Order: sequence, then C-alpha cells, then structure tokens
Amino acid sequence: MSASTDPATGINPACPGLFKPRKPRFWLRWLRRISQVVFLGLFFFLLFQTEFRGTFTRGATEAIRLDYPVSIFLEMDPLVAFSTALATHAIYGKVIWALVIIAGTILVGRFFCGWVCPLGTLNHFFSSYKPERKGMKRIGSNHYKRWMSTKYYLLFALIAMSVFTSLQTGILDPIPFLVRSLSTSVLPALSFGMRSAFDFLYGTNIGALQWAADAGYGVFGSNVLSFKPQYYHFGFLIGVLFVGVTILNRFITRFWCRGVCPLGALMGLLSRFSIYGMEKNHSKCDDCNRCLLHCQGACDPQGKVPWRQAECHLCFNCEVACPEDVIRFKFFPRTEAINVLPDLRRRRAFESVAAGVVLLPVVRASTGLAKDYNAGVIRPPGSLEEPEFLARCIRCGECMKVCPTNAIHPALLESGIEGLWTPMLKMRVGYCEYSCVLCSQVCPTGAIWKLTEAEKLGTVEEGGKVPAKKKSGPVKIGTAFYDQGRCLPWAMATPCIVCEEFCPTSPKAIWVQAENVPRRDGSMVAVQRPRVDVDRCVGCGICENVCPVQDRPAVYVTNIGETRSRSNQIRLESGAYR
Repeated sequence: MSASTDPATGINPACPGLFKPRKPRFWLRWLRRISQVVFLGLFFFLLFQTEFRGTFTRGATEAIRLDYPVSIFLEMDPLVAFSTALATHAIYGKVIWALVIIAGTILVGRFFCGWVCPLGTLNHFFSSYKPERKGMKRIGSNHYKRWMSTKYYLLFALIAMSVFTSLQTGILDPIPFLVRSLSTSVLPALSFGMRSAFDFLYGTNIGALQWAADAGYGVFGSNVLSFKPQYYHFGFLIGVLFVGVTILNRFITRFWCRGVCPLGALMGLLSRFSIYGMEKNHSKCDDCNRCLLHCQGACDPQGKVPWRQAECHLCFNCEVACPEDVIRFKFFPRTEAINVLPDLRRRRAFESVAAGVVLLPVVRASTGLAKDYNAGVIRPPGSLEEPEFLARCIRCGECMKVCPTNAIHPALLESGIEGLWTPMLKMRVGYCEYSCVLCSQVCPTGAIWKLTEAEKLGTVEEGGKVPAKKKSGPVKIGTAFYDQGRCLPWAMATPCIVCEEFCPTSPKAIWVQAENVPRRDGSMVAVQRPRVDVDRCVGCGICENVCPVQDRPAVYVTNIGETRSRSNQIRLESGAYR
C-alpha cells in the first residue's frame, strides 16, 4: 500500500493513470451482469413452475406432468453429480448438464459462481449494498483471508462421507440450499403475506381497493402464489438459516461463496487446469487499489502479488476498474504470478477427511437406520429403501414444492441426524394424492424412482417397466390403523363414515360393518364401524387427513408395509420384495 494513499477513499491520488483515458472492456462486466439476471430469472421461473395447478379428475391413467424441466439447475450442479456418483456408484440420467459445467470450469475457471449460480447472484446483490463500507474498509474486506479456505475443508469432509454412502453435500450445496430455503420458507411466507394483504383489501368493501385485490390475485395467483397456502415442518428454522446467510453478506462480501460453499470449493479445485485467467503487468501498477473496491472473490487482483486463481469468480470488475491496464484476462496467460492451487494446509486437509469418516458412525449411531426407527417417517411413493435413499437424496425440496396437497415436509431428527431435511409425509397436513407421481418426476438424483401413474396404482402388467425387485401391485407407502378408543363409531356410539367415503382405492381399503350398539341410556343406535384391509391399503393418508377427531386422529398411517422395504412388513410373506 502506498504511503500517499487517501485513507478516506483507499485510492492513491498521485496515481498518474487515474487521470488518463482508460480502455477497459466494459462489455465483459455488462455481459456478466446480463448472464446473472438471465439465469436468476430462469431459476425463479422454473421454481414458480414447480407446482401443479390443475386437477386430478382427468382419469387415473392419464399422465400428469409439469410443462418445464424444473430441476435442471440441480441436474447441472457438479457437486450433486460427483457426490451422488461416489455415494451410489452410479450416475443419474441427466448428468450431461453437470459435465458441461465441469468442462467449462476446466476451460475458463469458476464462471459458474460469477455468471450462473443463482445463490451467488443473490449474495452478489446483497453484498453490493454496503454504503457505510467505503475506502480502506472496503478494500481491506476484499483482501484474501485465511478463513476463506474453510470451504475446501468442508468439501473434503462431505466427500469423505459420500464415499461411505452418506450423502450430506445437499445441506451446504448452494443450489439445493437455495431451492429448499425458498420452497419451504421464503415463498410460503411471501404467499401468505400477499394473500393476507389481498384479503384485507377485499374486506374493506372499497371498490378501488377490491379491484386492486382482484388484480393482484389475477397477476400473482396463477404464477407466483401457491395453489393453496403452504405450511412446512420446521420451515421457520430453514428460513432463519437462509436469512442469516443473506445478512452476513452485508458484513462480508459474498460470505457464503468465499468461506462456506462446497460447490465453489470444487470449482476452485477444477479451475487449476483452466487455460483462461489473469495476466498482470506488475511494473505498471501504481497501488491505486481500484481493483479491490469491487472484487467479488477476494482473489488478490492487485499488482505485485500473485493472483489466486481458485478464488476468482470472473466478475471482471478489476480489469474494468484498472486505469493502467495492468490487469488483463486472456487465454494461456503467463503463470509466474498465479497461484493455481488454493491456500490449503496438508494436515488440515487430512484432518477434514478424517473428520468426515469419524462423523459417519456417530451420525449412523442415531436411530435413523435402526430396526425400530420412527414409524412416522413415511417417504414419498417410489422412494428407494432407506440406506439407498439417504445415499441419493440431496435435500433439495423439489418434491416438497411440487406436492399438490402439501403432504411432503422436511424432516428434522425424525429419521436421525443423517436424514436432516430429507422429505417425509405428514398426513395431518396433507395426503398423498392417489394418482399423483409428480414428486418422482422432479427428483433430480433418483432418490425417488420415476414412476408412472400405472406403476403407482399397480395397473401395469408383470412384464411392464417397474423398479428392480418391485412386486406387481400398487406402491404402498404405509398402512392405516385405527385407535378404537378415539373413533366415533367405536368409542362413542356416534355414526361416522368419513374415512370410508374418502378412501380412494378400488375396492376400498377401508370397509365398514353395520352394528347396533347401546348408549348409556339403554337406547340402541346403528353405526358403521370402520376396519382396514391391510392388503389393499396403500398408506395414502387421506383417511387420517379428513378424520373429524381434531387433536389426534382416530385413524393414522405408519410406514409399516411400505413397498420399498424388505423387512418393514406386517406379514413378511406378503412383503413388497421377492
């Protein structure tokens, strides 16, 4: 830093180049900004389209699909592709998009972080609004700090767990993190607030305000707002984490990208092979520090120090700001002033891998995979058996967002620590629509097998395309049971057949038997007492959802009898697997 640098602005006023005409390539920065806006807009468009707003009255065998490839951002995520391949020894179907991103990173560096990543763009936007941080404070904040290597150690620990079939990368991977946060917290809160505002305006009985409410519903109702209000299990906690990350950007420029993001760390490791990068003319640098004012990656773009290639997001702010043309991005730059490897300590890297390996048995020692694990953990239809499911699920929340009945929710500790944020059904909030397979259609990694309606309903022939080892017949996600001490016809001599009326199977899995039962005064009343045919029940949960006993339903669903499990059966001889 030059002694004549102005402490208020952080710029050397004696720098002769400050007053010379510059020839920066402004178009690079504007092209990057356009790319960020386009990809962020595409991300939100697809997220809003991850919802079925039609009906299921067109027939059980007619295919119901979304119109857009809503999970494409998850499919193009290289960390998702790499970690699932390690955990499952298999590659999901549309991995080609991830390979394109990997090839681009090897060619030009971390372009995904600065040009494509929607969370990176949001972090960039919120980091840019720091009016109180100017001059030396801003320059100092954009210097590389040792703690920024944390993301690499997190990556090593997560990859070590993936090698041993525990896929935890989705917790910190930016794309699943953003989709999960928006789907289960931010958008439901936004939808609730907008609906409340429109309802308030409509309730004023003032014509102009009612017209505004109708217009608001017309504009946002079919594209932004959910089909109906959404509520999610521990959505508040997920929202707090997202807001916390957003707020931290105000204090540390692109905090998540610089210090936490494991995808960025993977990109940084891949960028060492890049043939495109920064070339500096150190002899012309006058220490004006303009390049540091808007640096997004803290990659040390200033002259007279090596450039940290693994940290650069290719924002090109430094090249545009440099008045002396010291900085230039080009193919095959001179490498004598480039640090191609991230700032890592070998011992810390080994410790991170060891931490991931040691953490795995600690995580697995919880009851998530035990024989008596939580019977209320009901996975979406088509889910793989629990160990395989946990080796594929990236906790992205796509299945939760697309569920038309709001039945799929993020788990907290119900399936053990290893199952954090994985999807589970809560029947009291929603139920599994009998002919719906949308959750299996949007799952990017195959944790939920892609089913057709015919496969789910068991109407395919034995030779049809069904998951390996799957027995012909409907897909069962659980079985309904009755608490006769709470059931109105059983315990209170009160007629009620709501569960039987709503049961969607044919023939109905819930059947009733007419009986005359006495009341306390000695009179007799005719009731129809419900029972469950466990061989026909698919565990859809609509009976639990509509049960009129409010606090705790008289009929409830557990995961026993689920098709995906060999052992979690009422009668082993009638299990789902041969």
